[in-house]
Amino acid sequence: MRRVTVADQYSRTVNVKPGRNERCPCGSGKKYKHCCDREGAKAVPLKLSNGSPARSPPPDASQLAALANSGRYGDMETKARELMSTDPQSGLAWKALSVALEMQGKDSMPALETTAQLLPHDVEVHSNLGTALRRTGRAHEAVASFRRAIALKPDIAEIHNNLGNALKDLGRLDEAVAAFRRALELKPDFVKSHNNLGNAFVDLGRLEEALASYRQAVARDPGYAEAHNNLGIALRLQGRGAEAEISCRRALEINPDFPAAIALLAELQSDKGQFATAEELFKRAIILEPESAEAWAGVAGLRKMTSSDAGWLAEAQRIAGQGLPPRQEACLRYAIGKYFDDVGNFEEAFANYRHANELTKMLRTRHDGQQLTRAVDLIIQSFDEEWLSRARVGANASQCPVFIVGMPRSGTSLVEQILASHRDVFGAGELPFWRTAMAGAAARTDAEIEQSALRRLSDEYLRLLNDASNGARRVVDKMPANFLYLGPIHAALPNAKIIHMRRNPIDTCLSIYFQNFGTVHSYANDLGDLAHYYEEYRRLMDHWRRTLPAGAFLDLPYEQLVDDQEGWSRRAVDFIGLPWDSTCLDFHQTSRSVSTFSKWQARQRISRSSVLRWRNYEKFVGPLLCLAESAEH
Repeated sequence: MRRVTVADQYSRTVNVKPGRNERCPCGSGKKYKHCCDREGAKAVPLKLSNGSPARSPPPDASQLAALANSGRYGDMETKARELMSTDPQSGLAWKALSVALEMQGKDSMPALETTAQLLPHDVEVHSNLGTALRRTGRAHEAVASFRRAIALKPDIAEIHNNLGNALKDLGRLDEAVAAFRRALELKPDFVKSHNNLGNAFVDLGRLEEALASYRQAVARDPGYAEAHNNLGIALRLQGRGAEAEISCRRALEINPDFPAAIALLAELQSDKGQFATAEELFKRAIILEPESAEAWAGVAGLRKMTSSDAGWLAEAQRIAGQGLPPRQEACLRYAIGKYFDDVGNFEEAFANYRHANELTKMLRTRHDGQQLTRAVDLIIQSFDEEWLSRARVGANASQCPVFIVGMPRSGTSLVEQILASHRDVFGAGELPFWRTAMAGAAARTDAEIEQSALRRLSDEYLRLLNDASNGARRVVDKMPANFLYLGPIHAALPNAKIIHMRRNPIDTCLSIYFQNFGTVHSYANDLGDLAHYYEEYRRLMDHWRRTLPAGAFLDLPYEQLVDDQEGWSRRAVDFIGLPWDSTCLDFHQTSRSVSTFSKWQARQRISRSSVLRWRNYEKFVGPLLCLAESAEH
């Protein structure tokens, strides 16, 4: 987010390009070489004015501009303070001081706040103040500053873009999308807004729109490394790992020392089970950007941490305690919580997990439990046996799809890995197809989902599976949230098999609470919300169990799979209509890409370490205890 400048009758522009190791003037808080310089940014224009209606620049502005042009920010600070000593109310002096402090990496906030008071009609000052406020985590105040700037001059695309980023920080994603779109209306070739719009769409789970935005950015600026990398992130989330790696490596061709792209490559390698390689890549990213919260957190997800990782812990705690933006601190707090859980310090683990979740709540809209209940009510009312009997007529008879559904963290990745070890099965990961196709279905009546629409969806889905799997006999889609759409899925594909993973409800909810899902699941950051969501999930699954034919799905209890791996593995393989393949027992040796949060666990031998894990946290999980009466183990 480059600092915005506004031309006026009495300002003097100075083109300032900081040293590569100096703080970037865009307000990100990063070094210039790790921020705008890596994108091939031009010199950043700064303007010095006194905010007065004079038509010629004040004499002191020329001297301040000369100091800025020559990079003499210390002397610029001295000159500004000299002016302030004779005229403490000089808006020009305070504005110059804020610029000089910012470029030296010093605290410019007090100077900016004073400047905004002295120059209330200076658009640039309000914009710069908004950037500084956002950098220090004061996103609500940043939004107010950007809106003041927009009220003064509504047609500056850069300010709308910066407003969008501040709104995104607050989890006000729909408003952020509107701000980015306004920026693009004003400046259609504004590649940063295309990129930022893509980021907002990712947080909203609207991956197709995110991909389109990132592709717009790279089409307009093929040398935009960050957009190539973000395109790779979105492709990875969509399950097309090979394409994600192409985009990631393109970003690294543009900038071989791009820490975020190196971290993405690390994630892609870990998806393939190359955990040692991934750790080396994360360490390389840390060397390039020692304060990278994402890279430090990434290391913790690659293996079980031990007391020998105390050095990692010390650095992670130091960085987390530096007043990071909420998203970055939350990333580290989840990782620190995992460290303490791994070494058995459950009190410290829960304290960090709770901190991480409270930070994440700041980034999203409040979970609406009543809306969820109404949506489940409508699904149950709309998709009943009568609707299914009508909708199945003329359905696609393919037996190829296998759906694994349930709550997140219920063992869906494990069962996919077992089945994908079979010679006739391809594991496609978590496909967003049905979520996208059924968007808004909860607000429709049953009559609006017609047979022709279901047939079209089934044909499109089968083409997707065929392209992804190269024609495998069975393709597993393990998107857990497909439990919401089992009625339409069964109506469209009545011969598809559905495996429903069931795990101890408290273990399930606690595991979700301990996982960094970002803003994807609004219920995931509060134990009370989790308990309510679980009850609604169970209510809907009871409906499907009553409504769908008995042979349509298999309930697979996670704990029983752990106790009898071969027996339940055989049962699952038989259920999807295939002969037994003994390689399913050696699932942890199967080479394939797994991009879910369970990618490390899915490559370990089955153990009981996660069964009744919640007992370690019994004194902290009060809101979840209402689920205990339904637990089978």
